Amino acid sequence: MRKIIAIALATVACSASLTLVTTSEATAAGRAPQCVKVRKYFNKGHQRYVRLSNLCTQRTSCFTIVVPHQRNPHGSLPEGATKNVRYGTTGAPRALFVKNISC
Repeated sequence: MRKIIAIALATVACSASLTLVTTSEATAAGRAPQCVKVRKYFNKGHQRYVRLSNLCTQRTSCFTIVVPHQRNPHGSLPEGATKNVRYGTTGAPRALFVKNISC
């Protein structure tokens, strides 16, 4: 009887851990890798720029610049690159943040 209870408990423990692993893998697969990092927001003349770096050295990363009340500019960065991206004029609102997206 003790052997049957031990086997049942082991089965329940294994299935619970398998469910947690499967759930975390599915969550990670749905998210884009967090490779694009904002280095600086700045103005040059009458244009607004953001300096972005790709921290991933093995893949191209894609991003969207979130600007209120405007169409959000988007693009991609080659692996390990740093780039100044123009996203509007000084008369338009400043960017809120940069979102990593899947390519």
